[in-house]
Amino acid sequence: MRLHRLEVCAFGPYAGREVVDFDTLAADGLFLLHGDTGAGKTTLLDAVAFALFGAVPGARGAGRQRLRCDLAPADTATEVVLEFTAQGHHLRIVRAPEYQRPKRRGEGFTTQQARASLSWLSPPPDGMPADGLTRIDEVTRTVQRLLGMTAEQFFQVVLLPQGEFARFLRADTTEREKLLERLFGTQRFADVERWFADLRTERRRELDRQRAERDNLLARLAQEAQEEEPEHADAAWVADLRQRARTAVSAAEAEHTAANTA
Repeated sequence: MRLHRLEVCAFGPYAGREVVDFDTLAADGLFLLHGDTGAGKTTLLDAVAFALFGAVPGARGAGRQRLRCDLAPADTATEVVLEFTAQGHHLRIVRAPEYQRPKRRGEGFTTQQARASLSWLSPPPDGMPADGLTRIDEVTRTVQRLLGMTAEQFFQVVLLPQGEFARFLRADTTEREKLLERLFGTQRFADVERWFADLRTERRRELDRQRAERDNLLARLAQEAQEEEPEHADAAWVADLRQRARTAVSAAEAEHTAANTA
């Protein structure tokens, strides 16, 4: 995933509209996001997470209404706009949280409903509508499909909240394994491992079949030779039986010749 442009309006500590051009920042490679405590660094990361999944990491995600700036004018709508590329698709997402705003008529407050929209800035993936999406759940599912991660997984490894890394390390082994497999695309290695396991099972079955056939032949050979099969029958024992059989045949032929002569 590559971020291109972020816009926040009446979001967090930003009362007006602020724009971050990630393409310009990343033109020379890595860049550092820094500033004084409370300057709004974390809010920019929260804005990226909110645009993608409609949620922010850590304890800040507990109060959705607190995403709106308290100092924003009543007629200024809270929204986040994010342009990014994922899996070769360039798209633009606009999200607005649910919050309380003053009524346009009369006194008191009313609830401004959450909304989300996704529009394609490049040809859409197969099966996706060219005019984009406007349902919140469809936008979130599409983002998850493009990124290959859920919001929780994204927060754990991309926008890891302070103090949450230890929780990731203490997570269940199976949970971490599934997450890392998805992140680093290790499915092909699992496929190779499964192929070797299946091949080993197949070869084991063939070896057992050949051993059973060998044991059956040795038992028949011992029966015909009227001998007790040794515990560890080997090629030397079989060669000895063959040599004694040849000697017995030669002796029988000599007796037969002598009998005919007599």
